[in-house]
Amino acid sequence: MTNLQVLLLIAAFLTLTVGSFVWYIATWDSRKAGTDTSLVILPNKLSPEAPAFQERAAL
Repeated sequence: MTNLQVLLLIAAFLTLTVGSFVWYIATWDSRKAGTDTSLVILPNKLSPEAPAFQERAAL
């Protein structure tokens, strides 16, 4: 491959990537997304099945 062909492939990839991002932003409808966020909040304490600590095994 010549240097020109490599540069054209890189330019085509960048054009496709930027173009798809612009298309995503342009067609994004925030009304469909909703206003509530679903966050996963981990419990602050261990479940009853979990050991409180783990001892190292002597080898």
